[in-house]
Amino acid sequence: MRDHSADGNAAAPPQALLERLKDYGQEDAFALWDELTAEERDLLVKDIESLDLSRIDRIIRCSFRSQGLPTAAIEPVPESCVSTVEERTLQERERWWKMGLKAISEGKLAVVLLSGGQGTRLGSSDPKGCFNIGLPSGKSLFQLQAERILCVQKLAAQSTNEGSGGFVPIHWYIMTSPFTDDATRKFFESHKYFGLEADQVTFFQQGTIPCVSKDGKFIMENPYKVAKSPDGNGGVYSALKSSRLLEDMATRGVRYLDCYGVDNALVRVADPTFLGYFIDKGVATAAKVVRKAYPQERVGVFVRRGKGGPLSVVEYTELDPTLASAINQETGRLRFCWSNVCLHMFTLDFLNQVANGLEKDSIVSLRTPRLIPMRGFELMTIGLNSKALDQLSYHLAEKKIPSIHGYTMGLKLEQFIFDAFPYAPSTALYEILREEEFAPVKNANGSNFDTPDSARLLVLRLHTRWVVAAGGFLTHSVPLYATGCGDIATLLLRWGKPRSDLPRKNVSRSL
Repeated sequence: MRDHSADGNAAAPPQALLERLKDYGQEDAFALWDELTAEERDLLVKDIESLDLSRIDRIIRCSFRSQGLPTAAIEPVPESCVSTVEERTLQERERWWKMGLKAISEGKLAVVLLSGGQGTRLGSSDPKGCFNIGLPSGKSLFQLQAERILCVQKLAAQSTNEGSGGFVPIHWYIMTSPFTDDATRKFFESHKYFGLEADQVTFFQQGTIPCVSKDGKFIMENPYKVAKSPDGNGGVYSALKSSRLLEDMATRGVRYLDCYGVDNALVRVADPTFLGYFIDKGVATAAKVVRKAYPQERVGVFVRRGKGGPLSVVEYTELDPTLASAINQETGRLRFCWSNVCLHMFTLDFLNQVANGLEKDSIVSLRTPRLIPMRGFELMTIGLNSKALDQLSYHLAEKKIPSIHGYTMGLKLEQFIFDAFPYAPSTALYEILREEEFAPVKNANGSNFDTPDSARLLVLRLHTRWVVAAGGFLTHSVPLYATGCGDIATLLLRWGKPRSDLPRKNVSRSL
């Protein structure tokens, strides 16, 4: 039993704050007020005062209301509207590669890493980027990605300024969450930023939002704190705005943003070819896509919303099984086959548009949009007269939430980065091969898919192909990719292209 005699037990909650909570039906947050010490009461008041109650109430009501509304019918994205691997010519790839390197050498590209999640499903409480998937080098996901940035910087410098030794650094903006920020910063500091300059890496935090019950009430983590969770990777738009980093990007001369999720061991950070394609098409947004491997694969897919409607992403949980299994009779492939793998490119102008729209609880869109193929690749949304739409609703995810009653089932509210795609004036899709660029690390070893072991195997297989393409030879009888005997630095090869200056030699198991 607590002794409340010294706490002024008869004191009531602050009346004005209590009335505000009542206005939004959240007065139960003070239900255990009489049981709290003076210090705990102070913590509770400060926690409630930190919340934008009117905005949170709008988000909750909008998200709950949208769950019961019928959604527009969806249509598959035609293959003719995607830049496919098989249709891209060598001349196009080389031209885009050079265009991308030129833009990078001019400081026009920055990289945004979505890294707010913890490795809970991997059996770790550390940030996901700290995770070592078991490569012989012991490199973490953060290190693999940092080295790829170093590689592209050197390639860009060599392409335009051969022999001078100077280069324009690629700035790396890393979005953390309150749960990963401190650990992420310390990890980078302890590893000396993996060879990057400390001032070319900027950390910023995404927001959080209260977890709620199925009737929309706040869940209390303890008697003096509301349970909260990160607001999803779609929180990047508001986070960049509130931290004034969009202004920082403009000051640096950045025009394009490469944005990706941390849990991909094969991500090609700052890919010059993808950037060149993006610039060449003159679009506001672009996404790399892979063909869906099988109908039940747990990936979202790009679709059209309504007949001729805007480009959007439907999560695998929201796609009807019949549609997920539907076959295109002309191609023999899945009708809904273009998987979203969180590899995106944006113009800075579009990010500003989205962030400003969210700040006003609206997104600027185009009236009566229609989607048409342009030059056989991108999808262009055409329309006239902009208007403000209702606030972008959040996705509701039923999860176990830590509460005063132990872990209880509740709802987390999240936005996804792809939620803004329907409001882009133009979008391009660019097919990649999953064995070259998509090795997700989401589940602990022992699971059936997306594990550290499966990602490591994909990395080693790719590096084996790189060695052979560079003129190397494997001298042991057991294939390198099957033994897990080596991985090579990205710096050794020109982004998967054989380097002419590498000596041809045998590669042993000690690689």
